[in-house]
Amino acid sequence: MSTGSGADSAPAPTSTHESKTGGTFSSLKIRNYRLFATGAVISNTGTWMSRITQDWLVLSLTGSATAVGITTALQFLPMLLFGLYGGVIADRLPKRQILLVSQALLGLCGIALAVLTLSGVVEVWHVYLVAFLLGMVTVVDNPARQSFVSEMVGPAQLRNAVSLNSANFQSARLIGPAVAGVLITTVGSGWAFLLNGLSFLAPLIGLLMMRTDELHASVTVPRAKGQLREGLRYVKGRPELIWPIVLVGFVGTFGFNFPIWLTAYADEIFDGGAGM
Repeated sequence: MSTGSGADSAPAPTSTHESKTGGTFSSLKIRNYRLFATGAVISNTGTWMSRITQDWLVLSLTGSATAVGITTALQFLPMLLFGLYGGVIADRLPKRQILLVSQALLGLCGIALAVLTLSGVVEVWHVYLVAFLLGMVTVVDNPARQSFVSEMVGPAQLRNAVSLNSANFQSARLIGPAVAGVLITTVGSGWAFLLNGLSFLAPLIGLLMMRTDELHASVTVPRAKGQLREGLRYVKGRPELIWPIVLVGFVGTFGFNFPIWLTAYADEIFDGGAGM
């Protein structure tokens, strides 16, 4: 899951400077970021497990690829409608506190879906509702999580930390679906949802263990009229930002919908199970 929202207001304590610039994993020498990255790889793996399991559950309940598409649309609709406002909220409130709440809510959504599935009462509208709630939480979680990186590592290590975040996410994207397939075929969808919900304990513990006095405190943006319009004007005046945004939107619209048809393909074309 927006870039950093403010500049560093004060130098970090000496322990935060223990890492040297340079080196593939240099930002991991910073304790706070190390805790963050460890929790992220666990919860990201759980999230990708849940996405595959969610699609397979909807297909099993309805036999309809359209229903799978509706589930995905409901999960990402809040980001389309309210994503800009999520960035404004992340600018106004302490990001670590936002993440403590948002990560807990994401975990609870996973556990709720697990309980419904394991008890045998789950219906497709339950999945729709949970998907929408996940999307609403993500509206604030994404910008807060991304901009919090600058508070943990400071400007010197920011580029390295962002690169490691990307590697972290892609690794989870590779591992999560594979684990989900094994779990669905061996113990059932409910246990995959449960493991996803419990996976959010890792980032929560990491956030609680952080040394707050070692964070690079960012400037909190006070409430004011026109902040959203100001941000849009900022982007409008910088073509170097517009084109990457357009490109990401195009790829996201036409390229990242493959989980929907892959699920249906495995079931209808190859007559395979979730393990495929």
